[in-house]
Amino acid sequence: MTSEPELAPAAAPMTENTFMATASGNDDPPAPLKGLRRLMVWIIPANLGIFLVWGAVPGILLPQQITMLFGEEDKVANLAIVATIGAFAAMIAQPVAGQVSDRTRTRFGRRAPWIVIGALAGGLALVGLAFANSLVGVIVAWTLVQVAYNFAQGPLSAVMPDRVPLKRRGTFAALSGIGLMVGALGGTIVGSFFFNSIALGYVIFAVFAVVILSLFVVFNPDYSSQELQPEPFTLVEFLKTFWVNPVKHPDFFWAFTGRLLLYTGYFAVTGYQLFLLTDYFGVEHPETVIPLLGLLSLVGIIISTVVSGPISDKVGRRKPFVFASAAVVSLAFLLPWFWQDLNAWMLMTFIAGFGFGMFQAVDTALMSEVLPSAKNFAKDLGVVNIAATLPQTLAPGVAGAIVLVAGYQALFPVAIVLGILGALAVWPIKAVR
Repeated sequence: MTSEPELAPAAAPMTENTFMATASGNDDPPAPLKGLRRLMVWIIPANLGIFLVWGAVPGILLPQQITMLFGEEDKVANLAIVATIGAFAAMIAQPVAGQVSDRTRTRFGRRAPWIVIGALAGGLALVGLAFANSLVGVIVAWTLVQVAYNFAQGPLSAVMPDRVPLKRRGTFAALSGIGLMVGALGGTIVGSFFFNSIALGYVIFAVFAVVILSLFVVFNPDYSSQELQPEPFTLVEFLKTFWVNPVKHPDFFWAFTGRLLLYTGYFAVTGYQLFLLTDYFGVEHPETVIPLLGLLSLVGIIISTVVSGPISDKVGRRKPFVFASAAVVSLAFLLPWFWQDLNAWMLMTFIAGFGFGMFQAVDTALMSEVLPSAKNFAKDLGVVNIAATLPQTLAPGVAGAIVLVAGYQALFPVAIVLGILGALAVWPIKAVR
């Protein structure tokens, strides 16, 4: 990578203001204040800090906490209730956070204050979750965790269209995806070490997220937003937070739909790993095999991500990687469907990770290129990120409903169908090849 030319701080307000007034997702933004190289390095730990929480808590620590509090008999139903309520809170929180940050005017920029505030509030909510001992308490605490960390994640996701040129977005998306997936999978690995010390795990993840996200803001300062034209607030505009017109912006609609379906299919299976291991494969001590499974998936994801992102930039194409991803993940899910053995799950973990890494490497770049307007990057990305965050946090609820109705084996064909439909949804997009 080569460093991008730096802009003089004095020119920042006018440059940023001009960009905000006229640009959309397929326009190059002003160069980062401290250079693109630094931003590309720091996006990895920034995403890691948030997604360690998303990997460890809903996939490992929260299901175990619910099992310990309420017993084996009701764990599936109780987890489905908690996950569903929390996921809908996340669905509301992220686009709201995006709109709030789009309108924020401080000398630190539009995003930085909310990244830090969200991390601090999320940490406090995790501590509260550690001490929850009733179903209502768990629901309230987990909902607050979802809202707070989404207030950090929404503005963080706007960094790419805010600061990264189009030709570098495939590489940036790959690096961002590494932090995201290493965090999500690393969270399952690290979370398994706190299988019997849940409260300590919550505290450690909370502290790590606060430290990392604060350092990201310090080392990657943004342009001041004080001189940007303030956007008037109206109730109608607020309600539009949750809506992007699919007729006016069809590419945005299809990108959103594709991500939602692909993520839901993938995480309905992988996000339900703990109960699959114990109840479908009969593993007595899942905490002993989860670290190995996490490493297998991580290796597959890293290999495909670091290769797919730069290749996507070089050939100028995103769609073929999405199609290939859906095919590979679907083939992987056939293994545990027809072979009910832990070895099948291990093979599936690696192959599905490889396939999903291909998607993750290019999806963020694809999304950034179909955004309607620079004035609302964070709000629009907040809507888009519903399609990523919602499936991860709702996975225990979706999977629980499927299991209660049709059993564990039904998860795999449902996931395959969703993944294929998600890839097909990307086909009509015209702005991206």
